[in-house]
Amino acid sequence: MAREPGSPLARSSRDLVEAADQVVPPLPLAEAAALLGDESVLFVDIREPKELDRLGMIPGAYSAPRGMLEFWVDPASPYYRPDLDYGRRLVLYCGSAWRSALAAAALHDMGFHDVTHIEGGFTAWQEAGHPVVERPRRGA
Repeated sequence: MAREPGSPLARSSRDLVEAADQVVPPLPLAEAAALLGDESVLFVDIREPKELDRLGMIPGAYSAPRGMLEFWVDPASPYYRPDLDYGRRLVLYCGSAWRSALAAAALHDMGFHDVTHIEGGFTAWQEAGHPVVERPRRGA
């Protein structure tokens, strides 16, 4: 039976984010900032390219759009990106820590146990005055 448009969902997006945060608790902003420049950590920006172009990103972060992340970390996928599977701690972030919560829980389910996401996301990072750089251009 189809769900009627506008009717309540069995689980809201907020419910999903709260459940994901129970699996992979968010990393406090100050702790995330202290990891900047740590070679054993890879910040992963899961926002869409247009968001990065408009707002910038955390210095040194790897761009992996949310829609491709699970494929990019899977060695059995034709889309595999070894840069994301290099044994480093993955610190994910999105705009407000909702997408990154879901993504961190998904990676945890896939076997990445050294994964977390930034509490408050990029918005909180930027509002706290932490460094932001322009998105690197391809071929630059």
